[in-house]
Amino acid sequence: MATIITDLKNNFRRGNIHIRLIYINVAIFVLVALTGIVLRLFNIPSANLVQCFEMPASLPNFVMQPWAILTYMFLHADFLHILFNMLWLFWFGDLFLRFFSAKHLRGLYFLGGICGGLLYLLAYNVFPYFRPVADYSFLLGASASVLAIVAATAYREPNYPINLLLIGTLRLKYLALIVIGMDVLFLTSDNAGGHIAHLGGALAGLWFAASLGKGKDLTRWINVVADRVAGLFRPRPRKPKMKVHYGANADRQKDYDYNARKKAQSDEIDRILDKLKKSGYESLTTEEKKSLFDASKQ
Repeated sequence: MATIITDLKNNFRRGNIHIRLIYINVAIFVLVALTGIVLRLFNIPSANLVQCFEMPASLPNFVMQPWAILTYMFLHADFLHILFNMLWLFWFGDLFLRFFSAKHLRGLYFLGGICGGLLYLLAYNVFPYFRPVADYSFLLGASASVLAIVAATAYREPNYPINLLLIGTLRLKYLALIVIGMDVLFLTSDNAGGHIAHLGGALAGLWFAASLGKGKDLTRWINVVADRVAGLFRPRPRKPKMKVHYGANADRQKDYDYNARKKAQSDEIDRILDKLKKSGYESLTTEEKKSLFDASKQ
């Protein structure tokens, strides 16, 4: 078990940003599923817990849980929901990184999710068709974020060939138009909120790619915030402890003693020379003559 966890950690660190996003989505899906099982074992309803992180359609409900604009894009309803979203993220995330940077993908994932959630909130509070169910409707899933990545890539490389099973080769711009067109056609279906969010994400992707072509990066502020938040969880490097090198201290002490002795000897020779000038050689003692003789040989 420890080996599996270690392998997953290493794969997460080595993976590109879209692989890391897939890991995060899958980890959250498993965590939510396991939490739901535990709660059901104690006869505790798990739906209320999950709704705290889903995007509400009701404006008053959203005011009470504004964090949902970020958390909903990492939640999924069931296995097929997350499977198809992660497959699209894997395919088009890899394609996106051929033309844009990893930070652009991370920022656009959040930008697409935010725009999709806001358009969903706006539609359910503006159009009378949705008002009767607004108080009981919630949005979850990474579809808006994924559609933003698809739309941005299609805008950047519209004629890029995509090979589809049973269909053959299709240019990316036509695939994007088909997906967006289907979302428009199903705006009043049972999953209307999901299709509205898809359109919001796709518009965010087009907006991002068009703005980047003019030199303006719409994801820059998102990446600045994301980097600062990530920095809070990075371990700070420990300051190295000061080491006392006793050998070096001993060497410095030896140097100090040597220099002190040399200065004392120099002062003594200067004194003897002064005496020699004033009183002559015969005035010197035997010890002074010896010191002068030794100094002359150095």
